[in-house]
Amino acid sequence: MNILIKSAVIVDQNSKYHLKKRDVLIEKGIITKIAIKIDESPKSKIISLKNLHLSCGWFDTSVSFGEPGYEERETIENGLSTAAHSGFTAIAVNPNTNPKIDNKAAVQFLINKANGSATDLYPIGNLTKNADGKDLGEMYDMQNFGAIAFGDYNKPIENANLLKIGLQYAQNFDGLVLSFPQDNSIARDGLVNEGENSTILGLKGIPALAEELQIVRDLFLLEYTGGKLHIPTISTTASVKLVKDAKKKGLNVSCSVAAHHLALTDDELHGFNANAKVTPPLRTKKDIKALQKGITDGTIDIITSDHNPIDVEHKKVEFSHAKSGTIGLESFFGILNNYIDLEHLIPCITNKPRDLFGLKPNIIKEGEVANITLFNPIPESVFTKNNVISTSKNSIFLNKAMTGKTYGIYNNNQLILNE
Repeated sequence: MNILIKSAVIVDQNSKYHLKKRDVLIEKGIITKIAIKIDESPKSKIISLKNLHLSCGWFDTSVSFGEPGYEERETIENGLSTAAHSGFTAIAVNPNTNPKIDNKAAVQFLINKANGSATDLYPIGNLTKNADGKDLGEMYDMQNFGAIAFGDYNKPIENANLLKIGLQYAQNFDGLVLSFPQDNSIARDGLVNEGENSTILGLKGIPALAEELQIVRDLFLLEYTGGKLHIPTISTTASVKLVKDAKKKGLNVSCSVAAHHLALTDDELHGFNANAKVTPPLRTKKDIKALQKGITDGTIDIITSDHNPIDVEHKKVEFSHAKSGTIGLESFFGILNNYIDLEHLIPCITNKPRDLFGLKPNIIKEGEVANITLFNPIPESVFTKNNVISTSKNSIFLNKAMTGKTYGIYNNNQLILNE
């Protein structure tokens, strides 16, 4: 199917058409012509949408589904459909499944389940066997079968020597190691950010120190071993500074931040809404400002939804017993567009993460494969349950104001448009 996209503002800093309004013709999955005006043809499907903007396809580096093992939370099929309708042409899937993604067969299972989808699925393999933090997983074999990074989702590597060996071993095949930033000896059984709100609400707190101590340790290990380290979903002011200083020293470190940590504080905890129970916990206004600045000055490389579906049986319970996590794909663009301008947002969800995770960059250019996201940055709305496509409904952003609308994607020679 040929596609003719009419009057789209192209948002791609690597393209000569950046911020220019153009028609774009896609034939058999390839961008064949970009011009001010392209004549319509009966052979082409015409895409003409209000205030249409077009960027390289969005990539989310931290997405959890349920399959295998927790299909009641989310299947791969519905999860990929959710991602496509949310504007993502690629996602990296976390290995928090049952069984774990700690061997090549498990990696191949995920890839096979996603075959034929408009959204590309890239597995993250467990750094340790069964995510138990004792022995390294089959990293080399997993990478050969399609894994793009290695980490135990939301579980820190408590054994410093194990992380040291992992960083050293991964250098043999240019592997990327993820280390979740939390020192459990400090966090213990905390539920929320330690501070004024935890005291008022009588909830056990997790101090920012728990995150920052782990980052300090991991950066020392990285300096000793070399290699590539990615620190996912940082959430505190000091964490931003630690990463910034490490980059100035020349360490090969990158980091991400979750959308909810850029938008919401632990004030959301009043009312004991379990959807606001996330890991790391929601922090303070000071932390939000530091994280937003980290995006604009380039310290923070990636913004992720940290999409984590949790079934109602594990969310609609007493706060202390609820599982941590929120869905975030459907609300991602509309929420972030309130806080981060397009100039800084789009690179953090397109070619920056692709480069860091070892994927080929995209560009909007004649002769290139079409891997694009279509959106409108202007419309205002409120995010409601009607906007949720995921099987699980545990969104932290329910009833929050959004700015912008995702129209859909074109990837793998498939057009996915929202109605």
